[in-house]
Amino acid sequence: MYSFKELSAEFARRFDTPHFPGHPKTLYEANNYFLALGGKRIRPVMCLMGNELFDEIHADAWQVATAIELFHNFTLIHDDIMDAAPLRRGLETVHYKYGTNTALLAGDVMLVVAYEYLNKISSSYIKPIINIFSKTAKEVCEGQQLDMDFEKLTAVSLNDYLQMIELKTSVLLAASLHMGAVIGGAGEGNCNHLSEFGKNLGIAFQVQDDYLDAFGNPEKVGKTVGGDIKQNKKTFLLLHALETANTQQKEELQQLLLQNTDDKVERVLKIFHDCNVDEWAKQLKQQYLEKALYHLEEIAVLSARKKPLLELAGFLIQRDY
Repeated sequence: MYSFKELSAEFARRFDTPHFPGHPKTLYEANNYFLALGGKRIRPVMCLMGNELFDEIHADAWQVATAIELFHNFTLIHDDIMDAAPLRRGLETVHYKYGTNTALLAGDVMLVVAYEYLNKISSSYIKPIINIFSKTAKEVCEGQQLDMDFEKLTAVSLNDYLQMIELKTSVLLAASLHMGAVIGGAGEGNCNHLSEFGKNLGIAFQVQDDYLDAFGNPEKVGKTVGGDIKQNKKTFLLLHALETANTQQKEELQQLLLQNTDDKVERVLKIFHDCNVDEWAKQLKQQYLEKALYHLEEIAVLSARKKPLLELAGFLIQRDY
């Protein structure tokens, strides 16, 4: 059994190879530039872990993991365009460096090459793998559209936001584990539990991400807190505050959403604190983490085989803020 860190290092080594031809350089240089920005490569490693939970890692799992990582990067290139983001990981985004038209094509061809990797796997399970992959790709696009739709709405329910997070973030984590499990020969029941583990872990991670943006230690988080507040993003925190605030607090919060003053973050955080949003978010994250661990426990394999996935949960979900 490999640890999460060992699998991450091995995938990074294997992934660091040319995925695109040299011509036309004006297109493929943009793809190579973006992949060189790096990343945690969590999703492809989850695919490998899903395989190893049930059997030794099959060569096909590396092909599917590569397809997953390319798909994820396709979504990031397009997300950056839609968000008009100038930077990713401290460097210029593809559309800023190469232009929007080239960035669109770079994302498109990234997706096409992902399917080329899927087509290399064994015919014995290529159909279920492509079905899971395609269904997930569609859901991620739906989640992104809902996220953009929410920016234009004055009121979004917590349940609607939760559905969006499931589609935009959690389904790809779940599908990565699911596809690995299929290659590992897992039965339907085990696949379902593993998918639920990934889905709930993804939601817990998003709750934590929302929390850290507002209340995190800037030195530990690695960025200035309050970015979501400045952008009026509808996060778990904001939606819960709007649902629980008294009339005066709600009016002030809604006014702050229309402003861009120097003390905006400070005033919104005070309302969050007064509404106990910080403690609520900690509890919500814990609820989803416990759901994830329940489904991991229900998977019918030896407990020792689950240790790398417990390590993954610990890596993604910080115990201390």
